[in-house]
Amino acid sequence: MRFLTRIIAMSRAVRLGRQFRDIDRAIGDLSVPARKQLALLAMKEFACAAKSEFPHLYGTPPDQRYLPWGAGTDIGFERARSENLQVRLRGAAMWLAVAYHETKDSPYAELQSLHRQLLRVLRTLKETAAGSGDAAMAEWAAREAAA
Repeated sequence: MRFLTRIIAMSRAVRLGRQFRDIDRAIGDLSVPARKQLALLAMKEFACAAKSEFPHLYGTPPDQRYLPWGAGTDIGFERARSENLQVRLRGAAMWLAVAYHETKDSPYAELQSLHRQLLRVLRTLKETAAGSGDAAMAEWAAREAAA
């Protein structure tokens, strides 16, 4: 059973890693105002995910709650590939929130590595947000920096 669990975790890490590379590239291609907007949306998505009963299943339809992992990353990834900037930003924010919670306390090295990469991207967004002059964004960046 451990072998099967390990294979499932590795396949999930590969899938999330592929999606992360695309999300990271898309974030890097954004203009500074769009990154600030993404940081605000990510803050909202993290707050919504944290309020849900199972944050790693945020965005997953109720009938799919018993799958090995949720559909939030897939939904967010599809939205992040949209031609519409607002849909793309909301999708990336959702993907970041769900992937963060999914990889947060993982015992598997592949998912821990992905979590560290996610933290790097989130730190970059927080630094962008801290320079925006928006009080809510500065508070979010300061609160997360203390954590």
